[in-house]
Amino acid sequence: MTPADILSHVDHTLLKPEATAADIEALCGEALRCSVASVCVNPRFVPLCAGLLGGRIPVCTVIGFPLGASSAAVKVFEAREAISSGADEVDLVIPIGALRSGALGEVSRELFAVREASAGKVLKVIVETCLLNEEQKRTVCRLVAESGADYIKTSTGFSTGGATAEDISLFAREIACHLYPLKIKASGGIRTRADMERFLALGADRLGCSAAVSLLGPLLDR
Repeated sequence: MTPADILSHVDHTLLKPEATAADIEALCGEALRCSVASVCVNPRFVPLCAGLLGGRIPVCTVIGFPLGASSAAVKVFEAREAISSGADEVDLVIPIGALRSGALGEVSRELFAVREASAGKVLKVIVETCLLNEEQKRTVCRLVAESGADYIKTSTGFSTGGATAEDISLFAREIACHLYPLKIKASGGIRTRADMERFLALGADRLGCSAAVSLLGPLLDR
């Protein structure tokens, strides 16, 4: 894949708590120069990004981030607020403890509520694969697909692990086997071009990473 091909799948991400407005302005400038899939920022920066990008690059934000432990009502409010501020895409963290304890109805109700609140926008669901066993990963893939979300996303990047080839392959098999209308976003710990190409080859459609532009951007003009 060419650098431009890879970058077209990248959510150019800056979610560090210490990020400043100047950092976000630089992020948006890089996004425009490299034609990435979106910029992904914390909610307070959505209006700034929307103004800087002017619809040329989608603005993505995170909801219930990074723990997924806020209530469904709070997450619905966050989603609506972010969209009204200019977000085009919403990355939601599920209630991971509810999934692990078998409270699937709670997980499903939240997914449907946030899907309704974000209707017409891209919804990606972060399931934090590093905290799940294989059965839970298969189950959450089904729940995410049934909710009408657009993507299942591996990781926040703030837990004990990130994307793995095994998890991308598992989700790709589940989607193909059950014909789920669902795409995959690999996120967390993606730091090399080889990793990016591998995850895309295995079935990921989006990559959440902060390293892609610094690695591949300089190659665009060669």
